[in-house]
Order: sequence, then structure tokens, then C-alpha cells
Amino acid sequence: MNQLESQLDYPLGDLLPAPGALAELAPGLQWLRMPLPFALDHINLWLLRDRFDGRSGWASVDCGVANDTTRANWDQVLADGIGSAPLLRVFATHCHPDHMGLSDWLCRRFDAPLWMTTGEYAFARMMAAALPGVDGPAALPHFQRHGLADPELVARIGERRNYYPSLVPAVPHAYTRMQDGDLIAVGEQHWRVITGFGHSPEHASLYCEALKVLISGDMVLPRISTNVSVFAVEPEGNPLAQYLDSLGKFAGLPSDTLVLPSHGRPFRGLHIRIAQLREHHAARLAEVIEACREPQSAADIVPIMFRRKLDAHQLTFALGEALAHLHYLWHAGTVQRSAGADGVLRFHLT
Repeated sequence: MNQLESQLDYPLGDLLPAPGALAELAPGLQWLRMPLPFALDHINLWLLRDRFDGRSGWASVDCGVANDTTRANWDQVLADGIGSAPLLRVFATHCHPDHMGLSDWLCRRFDAPLWMTTGEYAFARMMAAALPGVDGPAALPHFQRHGLADPELVARIGERRNYYPSLVPAVPHAYTRMQDGDLIAVGEQHWRVITGFGHSPEHASLYCEALKVLISGDMVLPRISTNVSVFAVEPEGNPLAQYLDSLGKFAGLPSDTLVLPSHGRPFRGLHIRIAQLREHHAARLAEVIEACREPQSAADIVPIMFRRKLDAHQLTFALGEALAHLHYLWHAGTVQRSAGADGVLRFHLT
């Protein structure tokens, strides 16, 4: 356990549900854990005891990616974990593949409605359809404009044409809208929607006051900082400012809130972790300011912010995050941006 983790309280100890198994956290609240085919190798999903449209069953929060392993694990959970009780609703915190991948499969299987915010649903539909601007090829000119030049990485990123559709092959054709502040009855409990921005278009965390439980999705994670990137579809965006502003929406929650993150273990210490995340980004911004005494592209900033070796998948997120920190400073007027003779955008101190 590193120093940051040691400041948090992990009330469940080292408990980790095996794939296809459930762990009860409270009456009507179950934790399941699905493997992912990435360096970030798992996602936490949650089952809530539900009563909807006059029927009793369960609601799921997030789905896992669409692959045979995740489907087999879901089959085991549905057969052994919840038995004959159906899924009545599928909630998705946001549109990313690990949260959204099997939404259509689960919704069709149980004739269950999908619940999510409009921003996330619209983005999921666009990416699943591989529309120009949000498909894989759009990333390449965007990152080349910001200094990506390595021929091998250029080739590998250019090949990522079907990344999202391969993990999210279908999105339900209809949804029920969630909005910030909505109080949603799920079984005997009520969950308040807290929207967040910067990591994704309109991320929805869910807070239950009676249980003092926050399903934080990717907005607050215990060990890693959630990715905040500038992508091709919004090339002038300022997602880091949006993300840091969004963290303030959790300020009023009790200090002993049990946080259920999408990655890592459930923990207490929400406000400590938010302070750590703010400090983390402040430190990265200080590094970027120092580097920008000389003109720097986003590609130049990547090895300053990420000191480990990155594969092509990780590099796209690292480039996006480096650019998010540069854009934060650019929008604040701390750095200026200019295009070089090579067409690459570089940033330097004002």
C-alpha cells in the first residue's frame, strides 16, 4: 500500500469478489468484479435490489466490456448469484466501453430499460456507429497536430478503426434520461444523481443518503487519477477545469461516506482522496509550467508526466491528458499556443 492509499480506510480489507461471484456490502447491495483486457485489468459493477413496474428483481450499475469472458461471468452471476430474480433496469454511469459494453445484451435479455444521462447516451451512440470525428482514425491527425511523430505509434494508432464498436457492439435504441439532482427510487432506497464532467461528457455518480454510499464511477478512484483528456471531437476543450470543478459537487457528502469506485477497492476518506487528486493535478501543472519555459508540444509533455513505458493504447490517453493540462494553462492565459513551420502546436509561457 502506497502513502496515499494508507490515508484512506478500506473497511472490507482485501476482499475481492472472484469473477462471476458476488459480495454483499449491505442488504440489497452487491459487488461484482469483471476482468478487462487492458493494463487496468478490472471493473467493479454493482447490483441493487429493485422494484420497478410492479416487479421485484435487481438493477445493475455498469456492465463490463462485450466479450465472451464477461458474458460467461454474467451468466454465472445471473444463475448462481441472483437466481430467478430478473434484471429490471440497467444503469450506466458513462459511455466508456468497460461501463457500457454489454448494455444492449443485458437490456435485450431482460427487456430492461437503460438509464443514463443524455450526454453519455448520445456519445455512446456516436462512437458505436463509428461516426467521423469520434472514430479511431480521427485520433491520428489530432495527435499528429500535437507532436506525435513516431512512425510505429502512428501506424498502430491509425489501425484502431473499430476500437469502440469492438467492445460496445450495440447500444440500446432507447433510454431513460438521468439528470443532475434526480432522486431515483431503487427498491427501498433513493439514489441522487451527481453529474461530473471532464472524464466523459456527463458522467453520473449515484449517492444514497440512507446508506451513506456513493457509487462514484470513474470520478473518484482510490489508487489512480481518472483520465482527463482532450480528444479530436472537442479539440479546443478544457476538460481538466471541468473535472476539478466537478469534484466540488461531492463536498457536501459526509466524511464517512463509503465510496464504491469503478476501479480499486471500496473505501472511506472521500474528502481526503479529493484533496489528493487536486494536489496531484496541481503538481502536474507545475511540471508543465516549468517545461513550457521553452515551447512544448503535448508529445513533449508526455514523458514529463508519465515516466513509465507506454503501449499504443496507453499513449493515446497520455497524449490526451498532457494536452488537457496544457489547455488548462492556455485557457487561463498562463501559456500561449502557436503553430510551428512543421504544423505542430506548441505551448510556451506567456
